[in-house]
Amino acid sequence: MADGALRRWLRAVPWKMFGVGAAFGLIAALGHPPIGYTFLTLAGFGAVFMALAQSQTAKQAFWLGSGFGSGYFALALNWIIEPFIVDVWRHGWMAPFAITFLSMGLALFWALAFWGAKRLHASGWPVVLTLTFAELIRAYLFTGFPWAMPSYVLVDKLVGQAAASVGPHGLNVMLFCTVATVLIKRRLVRVLILGVALAGMTVPVGNLSDSIDPQQDERPVVRLIQPNAPQHQKWDPQYARIFFERLVKFSRAGEERPDLIVWPETAVPVWLHNAANTLGIISGAAGDVPVVLGINRAEGQRIFNAAVLMDEEGRVAQTYDKHHLVPFGEYIPLGNLLSKIGIQGLASRSGDGFSPGAGPTVMDFGALGKALVLICYEAVFPQDVYAAPERPDFILHLTNDAWFGNFSGPYQHLSQARMRAIESGLPVLRAANTGVSAVIDAKGRVLDELPLNTEGYLDAALPKALPKTIYAKNGDLPLAIVIVLLLLIGLLRWGRETD
Repeated sequence: MADGALRRWLRAVPWKMFGVGAAFGLIAALGHPPIGYTFLTLAGFGAVFMALAQSQTAKQAFWLGSGFGSGYFALALNWIIEPFIVDVWRHGWMAPFAITFLSMGLALFWALAFWGAKRLHASGWPVVLTLTFAELIRAYLFTGFPWAMPSYVLVDKLVGQAAASVGPHGLNVMLFCTVATVLIKRRLVRVLILGVALAGMTVPVGNLSDSIDPQQDERPVVRLIQPNAPQHQKWDPQYARIFFERLVKFSRAGEERPDLIVWPETAVPVWLHNAANTLGIISGAAGDVPVVLGINRAEGQRIFNAAVLMDEEGRVAQTYDKHHLVPFGEYIPLGNLLSKIGIQGLASRSGDGFSPGAGPTVMDFGALGKALVLICYEAVFPQDVYAAPERPDFILHLTNDAWFGNFSGPYQHLSQARMRAIESGLPVLRAANTGVSAVIDAKGRVLDELPLNTEGYLDAALPKALPKTIYAKNGDLPLAIVIVLLLLIGLLRWGRETD
């Protein structure tokens, strides 16, 4: 009786299907930080999968998926409005458009996944495949934007450790398969599968006892500095000096000196080519300790978001230029192409906006080992880690999360950095302007951190790396091939059934 009533209700006009999906999407997004209730993500996906099974047509499924994605991304990505309210009088009016267009644009991937699943089978169970495929496309298309991937809610759960073998998209498959068991008609089978799977998806990884190295006291010590410069004050001449002096003070502090000092992204308020005196001050504060610092630099008309290693003698020893830029934030998509047809002011490669660096770079820190440097947004992409020219000993993440506000963005960014550690088997050292700066072990667990919106520094022993993971060796390609082959098989079977 209830099933019949639900079917009749779901036959309603598209906006009702959209509304049902949006409600479930809002619930599913609550598994992401800072709320972090994983069981609500499972509940939201389970509910929408049941609604998909009850839908009558592929068109209804499309609107259901569109609403689900819109609600999910609108809540999970609410931090996207923060950059627009840094200067609210100039840019605040753009915020509603930004969150609306972004959430509905990303929801289109899921809408097509729901539509395709319904076309392939009346029950909609192929949504496990189509939704995984949609997430793979979202992670790579137009340089990708995999933020708020469903599997990230598992980062601190027992099953999250499987990312070392299957990566975040493999975890998506596991999550989707788990909630798809709600479609199994045999109740006992459904309860047994859900019970085992939910245990792994809700049980925390555990304490840190097995991650502590017996020789931890002999490991190199790295100092992460967090100046806590709010974005609306960061470049204000009245405040920039205060934040710089704060960084210098923390670099000088302490009787026991670290082996490396790390400043966050764009911490130095001058251009590299004008920074001789500034670097001298930093070197004087650091003494004979090398410093990695974020700074902007220029080559002719081109500008780069860079990380610079300043050696013990205060010289610039190595430079890394951020290569995975933020669309619309650091460059305009297709700007290089548009400039060729006369639309100027958009081409990053000729000086309009930031220019991308050459690609992933490993910095050599001598006795500390080698590090893959990631700047801000680059920590969102696992492919930027396994594309490194050689395997490093750790990942060094410099970021300015002041852009992301004080609610969800910084915590979600930290969560994704933790996932990079699990996938690669490498520890992550994270220096963030306003937080959260953290030391993350190779299993993705936070060993120590500086809270959000606090100033200070953190001295911590560098955790050891684990052996190279299966995912680090293979990346996403094997899973993508399997998903595509299964979808092709499904299309062939569907074609025969409709002949």
